[in-house]
Amino acid sequence: MRDPVMRTERYRIHAAALRYFDAVRRAGSIREAARRLNIASSAVNRQILALEAEVGALLFDRLPGGLKLTAAGEILAHHVIGVLRDAERVRSEIDALRGLQTGQVELVTLEGACHHIVPGAIAAMAARYPRVTVGVTILDTEAIPAAIANGDADLGLAFEVPSRPELRRIAAARFRLGAVVAPGSPLAGAARVTFNDLRDHTVILPKANFANRGQVQPAMIRAGMAGRGRYEAGSIELMKQLVLRGLGVALMTRVGVEAELAAARLAHVPLWQGRGFIQSELGIYARANTPLPIAAAAFAHSLSVMLDGSGAVAEPAAG
Repeated sequence: MRDPVMRTERYRIHAAALRYFDAVRRAGSIREAARRLNIASSAVNRQILALEAEVGALLFDRLPGGLKLTAAGEILAHHVIGVLRDAERVRSEIDALRGLQTGQVELVTLEGACHHIVPGAIAAMAARYPRVTVGVTILDTEAIPAAIANGDADLGLAFEVPSRPELRRIAAARFRLGAVVAPGSPLAGAARVTFNDLRDHTVILPKANFANRGQVQPAMIRAGMAGRGRYEAGSIELMKQLVLRGLGVALMTRVGVEAELAAARLAHVPLWQGRGFIQSELGIYARANTPLPIAAAAFAHSLSVMLDGSGAVAEPAAG
């Protein structure tokens, strides 16, 4: 920040203090923030104390379970997120002008997207921009929008994200929900299945940390199959393993099952209800009214390419 001659009541907050404050905000403790920053805890603590003295208010409540932002801390956090994001964007733009193509990108997403879509996008980035660093955090569906809005990540990749003023959708693709079955299942060769076709099969359902649960459960109720799911899983990997062991039919999209489908170890049969297939939207999101750094924009493009090539369908959702 610029440091002109200022009145004593004006704040003179330097970049290190902002970075340390943001690290503590994210980590919830000084010790963990120091570990992530690879510096001494005492150095982080000094910066936080100096920052609190500078603004004339406590920024964190010191609680037994860790540090929590005070009302003043929330106000400062809103400012700091924007400042640090702008600083990263400027650094990326300057590096791009110098031909270095460096930068750092943070993505929050679901476990299922990390089986094929995210690794493919990272591989494409590594080939084109080898100096760009990519960090990926796996969260439950409902936590992803807040992580983007709070500035904890540049991008989010998630299913069925409700419209929010603080988010903007960069790209999206629709995937059919379906029955994932073993190749020897009588359902494997069908062009589509209905809930009526599943009545004699053990059903494996996604738990509530999946956005698709909010689509599958009402559809099962409408089909008179409430309570028919024998197993519920909070991970794509577990759902796949249960099917591979012959324990039932899993209801999910193709996302996260790409390798098994390509190897014919599993089959995905689209689920039909009423007048059409049940579909789910997988979108790439960023903060609204905040320009993406060059590296983040390039990674968003790589994710978009992977979405388009991962079994997405072109027709609009049924209903």
